[in-house]
Amino acid sequence: MTKRALLLVNVGTPDSPSKKDVRRFLRAFLNDRRVIDLPWLFRKILVNLIIIPFRIKKSTTLYQRLWTREGSPLLVYLNGLVDKLQQSLQGRYQVYGAMRYGNPALKEVLSQIQFQGVEEITVFPLYPQYASSTTGSVVEEVFRIIGKWEVIPAIQVVNQFYNHPAFLNAFVRQIASFKPETFDHVIFSYHGLPMRQIDKTHPSIAGRACNCNREMPEHGTFCYRATCYETTRQLIKILKLAPGKTTVSFQSRLSKNWLEPFTDEVIVNLAQKGVKRILIVAPAFVADCLETIVEIEDYKMLFTKHGGGELVLVPGLNDESVWVQAVAEIIQ
Repeated sequence: MTKRALLLVNVGTPDSPSKKDVRRFLRAFLNDRRVIDLPWLFRKILVNLIIIPFRIKKSTTLYQRLWTREGSPLLVYLNGLVDKLQQSLQGRYQVYGAMRYGNPALKEVLSQIQFQGVEEITVFPLYPQYASSTTGSVVEEVFRIIGKWEVIPAIQVVNQFYNHPAFLNAFVRQIASFKPETFDHVIFSYHGLPMRQIDKTHPSIAGRACNCNREMPEHGTFCYRATCYETTRQLIKILKLAPGKTTVSFQSRLSKNWLEPFTDEVIVNLAQKGVKRILIVAPAFVADCLETIVEIEDYKMLFTKHGGGELVLVPGLNDESVWVQAVAEIIQ
């Protein structure tokens, strides 16, 4: 067996859409100090006594809508990607899949890797744009677990890949198949983050305004907002989309103090302006999940409610062959 392991990690999913399993998942997820970056006691009170009790019913209903006969799409696509990569890499790596929260648990999968006596691990968090609450959390947890091993192997981390040609070309193929030029408008919708987390990534810029939405600033290499806008610029450039017919927006907000503009408000505004056909691309999600399958499905009803016509989602890369090939290129 090869002595190199490739570990793919995504955010996670409940074991089932039952209230008990959804609650367990939310506790693990929301109590992560990188997800809700507040002092320990305040975070515990907020998450366990306020957020979860008030949101558990709604969250359970959303997961029940998401679930398929095969289970959670996020896990189905992760397993499919692992199997196809194992075949594609032809023994050069032993491929594993894990979730940061839920199952397959990161600790248990790393134990399997340790048992195999590997000499090198490539950690691949499946988030194109770096954020402390996603990639940062995965990397921290991996090093925490491996740091307790007697023998620590060589470790490589793919910390972001939003600008890798293989990733961009894979998404371009997905988008192009929907003929984006035939739509009135194309929205590039990314998962939102609290503004305080964005501000933490910026060193002092001497009072100058941050231009993350207009250009890739010197301080923006790991600025989530900057990399989202840069991802969009690269995709627009390759697809040759017309100026003025695209918008970058952010979804899944929990308060008004999150990244703007908000996707739902952009959709309403476009509908009120007479736009009839919208194509939505979600380049922060390599696999379809609650945020794409359910949340954007609700946006369709919002669009028609305010006078719009057709709103179409470009599927994620999931376990498509073009994404399997892209991952193989990125890890080289």
